[in-house]
Amino acid sequence: MLVVQKFGGSSLAGAERLRRAAAIISDSAMAGNDVVAVVSARGDTTDELLADAKRISGCPKARELDALLSTGETGSAAMTAMQLADMGHDSVSLSGAQAGIRTDNIHGSARITDIDTGRILRELDAGRIVVVAGFQGIEDNGDTTTLGRGGSDTTAVELAAALGADRCEIYSDVDGIYTADPRLVTGAMRLERIDYGDMLALALHGSQVLHSRSVEAAMRSGVRVHLLSSFTRHEGTVMGFFPDRPALCGVTRDKALSTVSIIGRGADANILAETVGILAHSDIIVTSTELFDGGCSIRVSPDKLLPALELTHRRFFR
Repeated sequence: MLVVQKFGGSSLAGAERLRRAAAIISDSAMAGNDVVAVVSARGDTTDELLADAKRISGCPKARELDALLSTGETGSAAMTAMQLADMGHDSVSLSGAQAGIRTDNIHGSARITDIDTGRILRELDAGRIVVVAGFQGIEDNGDTTTLGRGGSDTTAVELAAALGADRCEIYSDVDGIYTADPRLVTGAMRLERIDYGDMLALALHGSQVLHSRSVEAAMRSGVRVHLLSSFTRHEGTVMGFFPDRPALCGVTRDKALSTVSIIGRGADANILAETVGILAHSDIIVTSTELFDGGCSIRVSPDKLLPALELTHRRFFR
């Protein structure tokens, strides 16, 4: 079985966490799978590199920023391959270019246009675990590009599609998709599965578990994605096509817009009116509302955002 596993920056921050992620990769390989691991930059590396760039230049060129920021993932891939080698595995790290990931030339927000899987397949045929630097690729002139926020998720999904992988796993510090952010809302419940459309709506309205581009890529290619935690062995959440999905699947917030959104095919005008009513009962004034395909949103003052999120979740998911 061919497995693509992606590890986010929080799963690789520090030597102990990197070893934990490498152990997950090792376990999959020891079970007889061919494994392609996709890694993000470790911890806060990307933010630190951005800060370094701004200390040097007030307005760095996008091309040079991409060349700089891509080193975070490249270094992460090399260190993960080193750790796997210490565990007794033959492994190789590849940059986005070495992995055959070609993109357009929009620096800072490039889109993958094609993947030449030849190098990866040759490494797998040689019995190696392949560790690919996420978030990056190469454009037609040979320059390094980066894919923007959530780019490593997109790398993993696009690689799974191109390779015809049997399983795509995305590891983070949360063990799946919840009805609300469990770090903010008491009683948030983990979902066993979620439909692509519902996940896309969550991603577009504030959820940070998966970026919308990676969801779109999975939906387009029909790649089932298993959302897991690198810190637990829970089953997590499976994202795929689920025609029998529930009427409501979650509540999320967008801090920048000060909105709370109820997501699901059943989030209609009646749900919106009910939400406005329960918030008014708690003296939370809704300043605007919106109905959209797959959900509805309300806007409140920033200081009422978390109470509104909690109250809305309690009404529809407890």
